[in-house]
Amino acid sequence: MMFTTRFAPSPTGRLHRGHAFSALTGWTAARDAGGRFLLRIEDIDPTRCNAGHETAILNDLHWLGLDWERPVRRQSEHLADYATVVDALDRRGLLYRCFRTRKDILDAIGDAPHGPAEAARPGPHPTDEEAAFLSEGRAFAWRLSLDRARDLLGDRAWAGLSFVEEGRGPMGEHGRLRARPETAGDVVLARKDAGTAYHVAVTHDDALQRVSHVIRGEDLFEATHIQVLIQTLMGWPTPVYRHHRLLTGPDGRRYAKRDASVTLAQLRAEGLDPRTLRAELGF
Repeated sequence: MMFTTRFAPSPTGRLHRGHAFSALTGWTAARDAGGRFLLRIEDIDPTRCNAGHETAILNDLHWLGLDWERPVRRQSEHLADYATVVDALDRRGLLYRCFRTRKDILDAIGDAPHGPAEAARPGPHPTDEEAAFLSEGRAFAWRLSLDRARDLLGDRAWAGLSFVEEGRGPMGEHGRLRARPETAGDVVLARKDAGTAYHVAVTHDDALQRVSHVIRGEDLFEATHIQVLIQTLMGWPTPVYRHHRLLTGPDGRRYAKRDASVTLAQLRAEGLDPRTLRAELGF
């Protein structure tokens, strides 16, 4: 398989130095390998994403000197694809409706005797309770049942879930690692008012676009565990993962979109040459 990686920002704000570092890391890796570099816009949340931010992202990346394959994949244009994945998992009995609110889950975490991971596996509602909630039209989320997934795969396959980490996780994790989806609990894969969630869209698109290497910040390292499980359940290949360090400012805090002083747009406005920024970031 040809070396293929992607940069996949969400258009919820302006890019900053940390985004530039991540994009350049992936773009450079693809160029050095003679491979493909893709740009994907992860805009499945209509309440936070907007076209103006997407335009700004494209402008920032062009200013940095990056190029990518066309067309750009926008996830908001493919919601039906992700709904098909959710439906496939549901038809295999791997999902259940959860009517609990975020506050209910947080309260359960605080009361759980076995810690947060145990509380994040609330399990299905009793049949009569679920029927009553449905008749009321109450909002719900589709959660992936780890118990049902383990039963389907069998203990041996469950214990064999793994991925290759070519970079470093937050605790220095490297090499062939065992995937531990239980640390994520029964994650939400869709909601009644939203057809999909991040884990479904990202794994579907990585498989569809034949991404061989996922290069991203170490803040997403823990997400890998549940994504490996979804890939296995759907029969999709598991890419090689390469998590990188997160950039921090002079105060030691990681860069964030809310900090307008470090956005690439602000740096451009101040007259910074993109070659200078690339050199500062080690490229």
